[in-house]
Amino acid sequence: MKHTRFGRSGLTVSRLCLGTMTFGLQCDEPQSFAIMDAAAEGGIDFFDTADVYPLGGDLKTVGRTEEIVGKWLKGKRQSYIVATKCVGRMGPKGWNQGMSRKHILDAIDASLKRLGTDYVDLYQLHGIDPATPLDEALEALDTVVRSGKARYVGVSNWMAFRLARAIGRTEVKNLARVSSVQPRYNLLFRTFERDLLPLCLEEGIAVIPYNPLAGGLLTGKHRTVNAPPEGRFTLGNAGVMYQARYWHEREFESINAISKLAAEAGMSMTTLAVAWVLANSAITSPIIGASKPEQLKDNIAAVETGLPADLKAKLDELTIGWRAVDAER
Repeated sequence: MKHTRFGRSGLTVSRLCLGTMTFGLQCDEPQSFAIMDAAAEGGIDFFDTADVYPLGGDLKTVGRTEEIVGKWLKGKRQSYIVATKCVGRMGPKGWNQGMSRKHILDAIDASLKRLGTDYVDLYQLHGIDPATPLDEALEALDTVVRSGKARYVGVSNWMAFRLARAIGRTEVKNLARVSSVQPRYNLLFRTFERDLLPLCLEEGIAVIPYNPLAGGLLTGKHRTVNAPPEGRFTLGNAGVMYQARYWHEREFESINAISKLAAEAGMSMTTLAVAWVLANSAITSPIIGASKPEQLKDNIAAVETGLPADLKAKLDELTIGWRAVDAER
């Protein structure tokens, strides 16, 4: 497994990051452990989670994923880069969510307890909270870093203009720098190539994109717009969200065309799709997920195989229309 520098920081991370949002709902604890074992064996030492995971759960299940990851990490914490996130609803009170100083400081302590560690390597705001002043949130993240509870801070699901403003405010106020952003990015969603990714290249912001396989659509296992089988596209509220994102005729038309290029290149669609994301110079570590350990093999192959320039050019041209998709969809 190759490693790369984490943005402008001195940290290095594996070229792939393991996403854990299925742990505790779609994947039970033994299955989750097996997936983390397989990732570790493949050289992945960068894991990403969030306090609201598992995806598709409710207030009864939030935090379960961090607990599972924490159990697996016991006795080997120093061998892994661990990232988690806050902002989502964690309880019934109004202050149990968002970017307020109270919630951020409460949330980091709760995450550390579930993860069974004194610190996380990366702590991220998992979305935007327009009700909270940006300075309040950034000052709270600075407190988290200065207290030793996180080494670096980042954001997830932020538009370019919000990230640019956050960079400016941390510079003016001498606060902990925003080191990373976690956007959605894949062959079927290229909107952020127009602004966010160039901003990150210029400012030295690490980019750890999620959904490199479009929720599994880019594996090629789904080839029809008929009702999806049980899995990511049917998992509670998350399933509704994923269907709204990807389960449309236009996406399936692209999948069919991409599959032909993959066959010509002698590559699995999974390897092709992840290799395409990795080929963008702005990308640090795509976040890959799995519901079975064996699914990681083709993801890891993308790092080893790479993507020929002529094949990347064909994929770029084939999916150019996906640069115009609404970023809020």
